[in-house]
Parts: sequence; structure tokens; C-alpha cells
Amino acid sequence: MKWSEKERIAYSVSTPPGEKKDTTVPFPSSYSPEYVETSWYQWWEKEGFFTPEINDRLPHAVNHSFSMCIPPPNVTGTLHLGHALTVAIEDALVRWRRMQGYKVLWVPGCDHAGIATQTVVERRLFRERGKRRQDLSREDFLKEVWTWKKEKGEEIYHQLRELGASLDWSRACFTMDPGFSSAVTEAFVRLCDSGLIYRSEGLVNWSCALESAISDIEVDSMQLSGRTLLPVPGYQNRVEFGTMVTFSYPIDGQDGEVAVSTTRPETMLGDVAIAVHPEDPRYQAIHGKQCRHPFSDRLLPIITDTVVDMELGTGAVKVTPAHDHTDFLLSQRHSLPRLTVIGGDGTMTPLCGQWLEGVKRFDAREQVMDALTEKMLFRGKRDHAMSLPVCSRSGDVIEPMVKKQWFVRCGEMAQRAIQVTGLPCYDLCGFNNVTPVCVFHLSDWCISRQLWWGHQIPAYRVTLPDSTDTQEEVWVWGRSEEEARERAAGKYGVAADTITLTQDPDVLDTWFSSGLFPFAMLGWPQQTSDLRQFYPNTILETGSDLIFFWVARMVMLGTELTGQLPFKQVLLHSLVRDKHGRKMSKSLGNVIDPLDVISGISLERLQEKVKEGNLDPRESMVAMEAQRKDFPKGIPECGTDALRFALCSYKAQGEDISLSVSQVLSCRHFCNKMWQTVRFTLGVLEDRGTSPLNSMDQWVCSRLYSTVLQCEQGFERYELHSVTAALHSFWLHSLCDIYLECIKPVLSQDSGAWALGQIDTVHTGRGSQREKQVVRAVLYHCVCVSLALLSPFMPFLTEELWQRLYLLRGEGGGRSVASLCLQPYPQSSQLVRE
Repeated sequence: MKWSEKERIAYSVSTPPGEKKDTTVPFPSSYSPEYVETSWYQWWEKEGFFTPEINDRLPHAVNHSFSMCIPPPNVTGTLHLGHALTVAIEDALVRWRRMQGYKVLWVPGCDHAGIATQTVVERRLFRERGKRRQDLSREDFLKEVWTWKKEKGEEIYHQLRELGASLDWSRACFTMDPGFSSAVTEAFVRLCDSGLIYRSEGLVNWSCALESAISDIEVDSMQLSGRTLLPVPGYQNRVEFGTMVTFSYPIDGQDGEVAVSTTRPETMLGDVAIAVHPEDPRYQAIHGKQCRHPFSDRLLPIITDTVVDMELGTGAVKVTPAHDHTDFLLSQRHSLPRLTVIGGDGTMTPLCGQWLEGVKRFDAREQVMDALTEKMLFRGKRDHAMSLPVCSRSGDVIEPMVKKQWFVRCGEMAQRAIQVTGLPCYDLCGFNNVTPVCVFHLSDWCISRQLWWGHQIPAYRVTLPDSTDTQEEVWVWGRSEEEARERAAGKYGVAADTITLTQDPDVLDTWFSSGLFPFAMLGWPQQTSDLRQFYPNTILETGSDLIFFWVARMVMLGTELTGQLPFKQVLLHSLVRDKHGRKMSKSLGNVIDPLDVISGISLERLQEKVKEGNLDPRESMVAMEAQRKDFPKGIPECGTDALRFALCSYKAQGEDISLSVSQVLSCRHFCNKMWQTVRFTLGVLEDRGTSPLNSMDQWVCSRLYSTVLQCEQGFERYELHSVTAALHSFWLHSLCDIYLECIKPVLSQDSGAWALGQIDTVHTGRGSQREKQVVRAVLYHCVCVSLALLSPFMPFLTEELWQRLYLLRGEGGGRSVASLCLQPYPQSSQLVRE
């Protein structure tokens, strides 16, 4: 990317925050984002242009509403270019509808992001103060998280304002706000009452690094072709995966053995049976026999089940119900015990014996293989292609564990959602016209998390008078402890004051609360005017990677709790990747802060940001080397308008976006072209005529009409790339390359044009006064309409230029609140005569 530093022009007029920018000052000779983007946003926000109430002040208001929520970013850090893509697309749609006279509500918000935020704060706590979470009380730790939230939440909101997002800040919503928390409690209680939430012992995906359960959709499958050494949190050296170990169990009471193969030999301490296929000829003679465990002396029955794959390994499999999903199902069918031999912290439990108790699971793996070798039961190890489950949040290798947790019955909810009238899915990435519920074949959803940060589960364990510790768990739930106590008293027929309640210390999965966002942000469960007016939301726009994480949850919870789909349409966009095709990730150090593209940044500062992050030193070196290669001079100042226009210009259908900053820089050049065009226009405008005179005037007006038509069609189909392409083509080619060059000879004797000193005439000649009058009118018309068409994508530049043209009409100045963002969006029906 070759570029040279452009002159930075600062807006020097003192403008109090929220006051309208003075555009009567001289027009700078060249475009500067810093000059253009000053003061406008504060004025828009103060005047209430982004609230639905502004609709009452619009002469062209229509009886339609448009509502949408921003996918709430996590308060774990700053926004990156993936978020900027979401903002660019959503704000373009919002501004377009607002200009069409719709009553528009776009609600901002942040997600508390339980696992991610707690992890980040714990790391910072340890780095800065050498303390772990457990060294603090829960209350003191939560104070640390709230401090982080305030810092990062404000930073995120600052970024959204810098991106020009026309959000209604008076309705900003955080998922841990008191009102939102009440909605979460209400949802949990209602779903429990209807039997859709239940507590049960089940096999969950457990992250030993987080010491918490995580959901299926937060588990990534890492495909290994064979022996691979991988870093694992909590281990100094890399751990070996992608191998199959074979060892033997002696058959009890007779000669012989049964060889079993496993990729996880450390779990053999929890084996309770050996399973073979009933039709496997190798094992017909030992059906019903028993093997003896070499370390615990426990007898293991040999059972038969058709789930066993005769072709895999030896055809005989060890059964460890407490640490394997398939084995858990086998234990249910064959009434087998479940022995937990790996604890929540990833160390071996006392069931393993003193020689292994407290040893970390992957260290225990080596010790188990050594012990098997010593007992002459080890039969070998070989490479084995496998899928390794990894926690997407912590990078830890998932350990299936039996835990008592709260679950949501997804099957029943999904079926009800499917019965609701279809949900059109206008997306940009390959799911076109697919109803999202058709793709969620989700198992029951474990919603409890063993964290401190989040919505504490409103369920209480009941201790009745004269109860003993050996009695089965008894639980009630309620909107408050008082309600839960009344429920318990009524259910068990005892006096309320004799009951002891202990609230579950666990918190709810973040995706449970964010699944309520489309209606909780509007005040649900209260029947607020916002809820009546703007629910269901008109559209959900988000990344395609969230269809299972977020979209599915919203559809199921929305349908169940409100009786309606939470939105009428879904628009999905693709992922933003770096120019090498890698997903932008903080763990890779390749994320780009949109403000660094907007304002520019040096290579030195880019590298400082990598060092300030939580990357492993080796990963930091790789990330910084990539920065040196990609941005040897840093990133140039491109401006918000150029970034937004570039992001909306990608045709993302069916493929991810590989964003190059050089493409954003080319959009800055387009901004400069617009600047110079309006500068020229202002220089030649005096009085203006009304109708085209010759074929060239008619031609450019016809091109403008065609462009407006393409914009209408593109917006209606949500194909923003076709809108930006049409606008870019018209302004650059039809207006500048052809029409301007043709009219310069007509205006060549115009003193105003010559005063600019930059008018190159195609040929000499002098137009009549009538000709000049007409071309000025046509030029003014084309520029004004084009600025209005571009406004949803380039709100700052178009406002700056339109205000100067607005002043030229003698209608601006003073305390006028007229803004381009509130002007009617051009309609082809009004230009059809052209």
C-alpha cells in the first residue's frame, strides 16, 4: 500500500458541544476528514435527530416504523473492523428509512459477556496485583468487573459515535442494568413454571481453565491428522494429542484379555465396563464375562451394544460414563455407575488413588501409561486422526463431566417457533430465504455457569425443617427470595419462617440474557409504549457466525415469552478477515481498531497496542512481524465516511470479506473527488434555471434518474454494494468525467469559476447567459440529489457539503436545525420526467 501523508486541516472555529457547526467560513482547498467530521455528531445527538420522536417534526413523515437493535458488543475490549461492518450496514439502513419518513428506533447496548469479561478481568487482576479471583470476596471481585465495564463500555460507545452510528442513546441498554436483569429473572421463572427449564445431572462440556460449564456452541472442533503438540492453559510444555493408545484388561477368572483403544488413557481410572458389538465374532465367547481393573481391582462387565464401531481400534471400547458423551448414553441404557475421576480444576480425584490424586489430567496421562507398561498391559501407541473439542473462550481442551445443572428444553421451544409464520432471511452469505429455526437442531441447552459475573440464577435450594444432608435436592424459584419462600411453603405445606433458602451461586449463560434483547430492550415484561410500537423488531442484522449463538436463541425465547417472532426479517453478513484471509481475532493480534483507520496511526503505536494486549510473547512477535509487513508506514488517515463506504461496498454474498486498508484509502480519494466537485459547484453558482436545454443536460439527468432507481432497488433488496457501486459510478464517471468536462467551456468566462484557479477547460468558447443558467441548475440539482443519496453511507461529508449548498439558497444559517439526515430520500417517481 503506497501512500503519502495528506495535509490535516483542523476546524478552527470554536463550536460549543451540541451547537451547529458554522459552515459560512471559507471552503478549504482540499478534503480533510478531521475538518469535516468535527462537531456534526454532537449536534445531531443534542437535537434528538436519532430518536423516533423526531418523526413528529418531519413534513414527509409516513405511517410506518422501523426498529432494530444493535448486536450488543461484549464489554471485553474495543470494537474492531467486524463491528464496524455491522455499524456501517445497520446505520445505512437506519438513515435511509429515517430519510424516507419512517419512525425509526435503533437501540444501542452492551453485553456483559460473562465468561469473556470475567476471564479478562481475572488476567488483569493477576498481572497488576498478583491476585486470583478466589483471593477476593465475590462482592469485591464484582466491583473490579464493574470498574472494567464502565471503562470499556464508555470506550465502545465513543467508538460508535465516532463511526457516526445514529443510535438513540436515550434508550441505551446494558444486559446487567436493573431493568434488564428483572426481565432475565422473569424469563427464567416463566420458563421454569412451564417446565421448559429443569435441573438435572447431565454430562456437560467443562472448561477446567474456567472451572465452568460451557454450551455446545462454544466448543470448537480442532481437526488433527495425527500426533500434534498443542499449548493448553495451565501447562508449561505442550501436550500431545492425535494418538491412539491400546492397553489390555485381564479377563477375571480365566486366561485371556480384552484390548481396548483410547485417545484419553487418563480416563481409564473411571472405566466401569467394556462394550463390544453383539455381532463381532472376536468377542462372542466373552459376552457377560468380567474384566478386573488393574489399579482399583474393580470388576468391569463386558456388555454388548450396537453403538460400538467394530472397525475402530480393537472393536472393544472402554466405558467411562462420567467423561464421555457416548459412554454417558451407554450408562443410561445399561444402568452403569458414573465415576468422576477428573475434578473441575482438571486434577485427578481421590477415586484414582493416592498415586494420582491431585495430579493434573494430562500429566496423569503419562503416569497411567507408565503404570500400564510396568504391569505389562500396555499394547502400543499410534497416530490417530481425531476431532479435539476446544473451548472457544479459553483455548482449553474440553473435559466432559457429569454435573447437576439447569437445562432448557430446546426441542419443544424450537418446534413452537417453527409453527410460527416463516421468518424471511435476506442474508449475504448463503442462507438465503432460510428460516433460522430450521437449522437449529440443538440438544437441551445447559444454561448454568460457574462464574461470579452475570445474572445469578433466581433459584433457591430448600432446606425443610428436620431435613438431613442425605435427602434429595429440593429447589424452588421466584422473582425474589420472598416469592420463592412462599412457593416453597405452599408446595411442602410448612410455615415459611421454618424454611432455609440458599440461592444457587451459579449465573446464567450470557446467551440466555442476550436472547431476550429484542424485547427486553423495549421494557418487557412491562407493556411499555415502546414494546407496543416497535415489537417485533423490523429486522435483525448481524454476522452469519451468530446464527446459532444468538439468532436461534432469540427466535426460541421470543416466540415462547411473547408469542411472536422477535423480528420480521433477518439480514446476515459475512465475517471480516484480514487481507491474508485470517479471521480477525484478539488472540492472533490481527484486529484493527476502526478509529485507527479513521484517524490514522503509526506503526510504532500499532505495535505498542499488541504489547499491551494479553497475547503470548511468541504470538506477539508473529503479530508484530505481520504489522511490519502490512503497514510499514502505519495506517493513513482515511476518515469515517471512507471506511463506512468501503465496508458497504463489499459484495459479501457467500464469502467472507478480506478487508485491505488500501481499499479504504481509495474511498478517501473518492471523498476528495466529491469535495472538489462541490467546491467547483459553489464557485460557479449564481442564479439557477429550471429545465435542461440540450442533450448533454438531459443525458446527465437521465443518468441521475437511473442512479436513484438503482439505489431504491438496492436498498429494498438489502444489496448495499449495488447502491454504493451505482453512486460511485454516477459521481465519478457520469458527473465528473463527462458532464463537468462538457460544461467547463460553457462556464469558462465565469469569474467565479476562474477564481478557483483549478478549472481546466476542454476547449475555449463562451456559453450564452441562458446556457450558463441551465448548466448551473443541472449541476446544482445533480450534486444535491447525489449528496442525499450518499448520506446514509457518508453522513459527515454529505452533511458538510449539503450545508454549504443549503446556505447558498439563503435558507440556512442562524439557529436553523435543517439537516441532510432529515431530508426526504430521493425518489425515482419524482424524477421520472428526466
